[in-house]
This record gives sequence, C-alpha cells and structure tokens, in this order.
Amino acid sequence: MVRSLWTGATGMIAQQLNVDNISNNLANVNTTGYKAEAMEFKSLLYQTIQTKTTTANGENKPIGAEVGLGVRNSSITSIFTQGSFLEQAGPANFAIDGQGMFGIQGADGNTYYTRNGHFVFAIGEEGLTLTTSDGLPVLSTEGEPIVLEEDMVVDKLTVSKEGTLFYPNEKGTYESLDMTIGLWQVSNPAGLSKIGDSLYEITPASGEALSEADNDNLTKSGLKQGYLEGSNVQIADEMVNLIVAQRAYEMNSKVITTSDEMLQQANQLKR
Repeated sequence: MVRSLWTGATGMIAQQLNVDNISNNLANVNTTGYKAEAMEFKSLLYQTIQTKTTTANGENKPIGAEVGLGVRNSSITSIFTQGSFLEQAGPANFAIDGQGMFGIQGADGNTYYTRNGHFVFAIGEEGLTLTTSDGLPVLSTEGEPIVLEEDMVVDKLTVSKEGTLFYPNEKGTYESLDMTIGLWQVSNPAGLSKIGDSLYEITPASGEALSEADNDNLTKSGLKQGYLEGSNVQIADEMVNLIVAQRAYEMNSKVITTSDEMLQQANQLKR
C-alpha cells in the first residue's frame, strides 16, 4: 500500500507538469510564430513481485508478477506545424510559408533561429539594419546582417517571395539590392533547444542548420511581406487536454486517498 501511495504521487506530479505545459500553450496563443508543445510520458521501473515458479502441485507458472512504480515526464515536444497567416502591414513583417526559419545573430555572436518574422529597421552606425524587436540582426543568405543605406525610405522597400530585397531607382523602377533574407531548415525541428524570445538553438538532436539557398535538395520556403505567422495553438484542443489532465490528477489523488483508508483499516485490525 505504501507503494501505491508513491505511484499515485508520481501521477499527480506528472499531470501537474502537463497542466503547466497546457497553460504555457494557452498563454502564447497570440505569440507570433509560437509552436505548440506536447507533453510525453513514460512508465517508471517495474518491481518484480514473483518470478516464474511452480505451484504446490508442481505445475509450471511461466508468467511472473511485476508491479509498475508510476509515471514520469519524458519530454516536451514542439509541434512545428504551419500557423495561420495574419495580415500585419509594414515593410519589415514577414511570414514563412514552408519549413524554413530566419537566422538571427545573437548578442554572443552565435546564430539562432526563429519563425517570428516581426522585424524592424534600426538606425545604426553602418546604416539601416534589419533586426528583431530586441535589436538582434537578421541574417542574409550569406550569413551576414542585412544593412541598407541610411537615406533609403523603408516603406518603398519590397521583398520577393524568395526573400530578395528590391528598391526603386530614380525612374521608379524596382531593382534588386543583391541582398536576400536567409532561410534555414533542420532535419529534426523538435530537437531544437528553446532559449526564449521565440528563438531556437541548434543541438545534436536537431542536426545542423541547412541553408535553403545552398541546398537544392530542400523544399524551398516562401516569404509573404506584410503578414505574420500566428501561433499554431488550437484553443479547443488545449481546453480538452486541460480537462483530461485535471481528471487524471483527480484520479491519482483518489488513489492516494484510497491507499490511506486501507492503511487506516489495517491499523484498526491490530487493536
């Protein structure tokens, strides 16, 4: 019965983590480029109560008896399905149609990746730099920050589906600036490490980031200027998952209550 107390406790702890994860999904329902996360569970070790043996009559009992010791969280997996496109006017707002991700140069000089295409043009020493809302430079297909001349009017800037920047000349004809917004893909997006601010970091589980511009074997993604990719969280699904998690938490709580009552009855038998 003491074993059942701990087994029920592991279930309550696991479901509490599940509720925390669902709450985080619901909290980020309006976060640009957010990817919903799903909780994964696995059983704990099994304890052998009885091994294969024989009965008093000498008959074989080929099946032993094992009791599970509960459950634990094994991982929280990000689901990289496409979010809906939300119209957001502005020359530096982009939504990705496909599996690609933007490359972002972190403050430490390392490259991080994101699906959040809500960018701005920041005035710096070198000119107008395309950055995230936190001021981190967005990288081109060459792996370098995208910098424009200071006298350019960003509202006149257009970006093609392939990510190439165009600007009108003196005659009003749009010409390429020979700069293209870079997009990268990884073999296993669920293996990326989440570091906050909608940024992801490469890990051995995710595989190396592959540039779409340099790899013909990759299915190319497209950019939609004036749009943002919304969260892929499905509110109805998350609410159902929340109800299921609450009921599972209550059932595991009931296991602990029942085990406690059985222990009380056992104590009363001694009197």
